[in-house]
Amino acid sequence: MKLKGREIAAFLARPDVSRAGCLVYGADAIAVGVKRTEAVAALLGPEGEAEMRLERIDAASLRSDPARLQDALRAQGFFPGQRVVLLEDATDGLTDIIAEALAATRPGEDAFLIVTAGVLAARSKLRKLFETRPEAVACPLYADPPGRAEVEAALTRAGLEAAAPDALEALLTLSREIDLGAFNQVLGHVALYKLGDSTPLTAAEVALCAPATTEAGLDEVIRAVAEGEVVAIGRQMARLAGQGVNPTTLCIAATRHFRQLHAVAAAPDGPEAALSRARPPVFGPRRDALLRQVRGWGPGRIERVLALLTETDLTLRSSSAAPPLALVERAFIRIAMLRGAR
Repeated sequence: MKLKGREIAAFLARPDVSRAGCLVYGADAIAVGVKRTEAVAALLGPEGEAEMRLERIDAASLRSDPARLQDALRAQGFFPGQRVVLLEDATDGLTDIIAEALAATRPGEDAFLIVTAGVLAARSKLRKLFETRPEAVACPLYADPPGRAEVEAALTRAGLEAAAPDALEALLTLSREIDLGAFNQVLGHVALYKLGDSTPLTAAEVALCAPATTEAGLDEVIRAVAEGEVVAIGRQMARLAGQGVNPTTLCIAATRHFRQLHAVAAAPDGPEAALSRARPPVFGPRRDALLRQVRGWGPGRIERVLALLTETDLTLRSSSAAPPLALVERAFIRIAMLRGAR
């Protein structure tokens, strides 16, 4: 049987042991690994591996000893509880061995089989085996970010029962920007940060636990420019220079930010309504910062900033002898000083 969308997340979060096994496959090896780990943990509980109720088999060893899979599925453990056999990096060449093992498995009595694989074409024998056998389940993983229900379930698994709406939106946005493995690490950091704290998780706390990237550095220097923090600009620019950020990238990012401010400031129904229509959505501390910046600048001065950024961009693309990063830093300082001018 082939599952789709939310069915896959629901099944892997709580595998149906009335089936003989499942196939988890996809192009993203990290996503496959994360979902495989979730399924194993759901089946075995926290002590399953310590109690030797999990047996791992790699594809290479199975080719040399085909009977090993059936033996592992039928074996009896020393401890009571569900057993799992994990076969990783399977290919079409193992389809007959796996089919024979599935046919001989007694669901509910024998171990549950989890098979993982990379990309499988529509004509793949292994894929068709799990899609057509009633006792087996195929779980294809695509590059789609987790939905709200999956993020809420992940928070629950991490021990965080209460989260403010803006925190959920922040996590959803973050899940679209980083891979699933990194996202799960963020959830682990959030859970550690909130250990012993019963108050609902907030967007600001999510931001504190999010990975520090070059994009975050860009956001910070542009925030300093937009809020007139002249001293902070030099410090942030030195850090970005050490990371090798392209000066043109900085100029483009600043131009994009001030164009957004201009669109919000010039909206006929007010900045709050304009931000509510923004895509991707703007929420939490970032929304508050944008509103504060819009009110501090006004459409007229934002237009002067955009003219200055355009002039700087043209200079960067010309044969100017001036150091590019110094040109951008000077422009940023001039803009920040304009923020305080009346």
